[in-house]
Amino acid sequence: MGELGEARARLVLALDDDDLGRATAAATALAPFFATVKVGLELFAAAGPQAFAVLGAAGFALFADLKLHDIPTTVERAARVIGREGVALVTLHTAGGAAMLRAGVEGLAAGAAEAGVAPPRALGVTVLTSEAQAPVALLTERARLAEAARCAGVVCAAPDLAVVRAAAPGLLSVVPGIRLAGAPAHDQARVATPAQALAAGADLLVCGRAVLQAPDPEAAAASLCAQVAEALRDRA
Repeated sequence: MGELGEARARLVLALDDDDLGRATAAATALAPFFATVKVGLELFAAAGPQAFAVLGAAGFALFADLKLHDIPTTVERAARVIGREGVALVTLHTAGGAAMLRAGVEGLAAGAAEAGVAPPRALGVTVLTSEAQAPVALLTERARLAEAARCAGVVCAAPDLAVVRAAAPGLLSVVPGIRLAGAPAHDQARVATPAQALAAGADLLVCGRAVLQAPDPEAAAASLCAQVAEALRDRA
């Protein structure tokens, strides 16, 4: 795969846009640097499941960041629908509790089985990176909830990883709020550089505005990918 290929496999491009054509064009231009694209609420509200079809056809692995959080029955039914779409990763909010998380995991598996596709990996969202603080007790509780519900991983800020990994070792760790050194934090309170996140034990790094709103997005993405490759070398 090579160093840059491994770095690309670790990077997720957050497509926070309300226009599918624009989001697809941006993803296509940055495809050499990102293996996975994240469809969040904004793009899903604008384009619905078509976003998964179009971006999947473009060759990307799909991350449905919908943070499902409702009563267990509703989450199970919504997860069943998302599970049919061929996505790789889906977020459930751990604030919904154990029964809801289990319902979401079961719904994703059932939907994938109905469609004959690989089941998505469920990710339990712990504390949003826009929150200024993430108490240790809360992080521990939510990580353990995700593990007990058989989520494949968690979403958490880089500074939270030590607590989360201690509470639920072995779960895939997906870290949003990735910024190049010196880049603005925007509305994120707990951000990290690629080197900081990987040193803390991150598996996948999610980056959006730091690249997409840069004066030269391709140059920013190339720099990001190179920094990830360097950090992976240092971690080896």
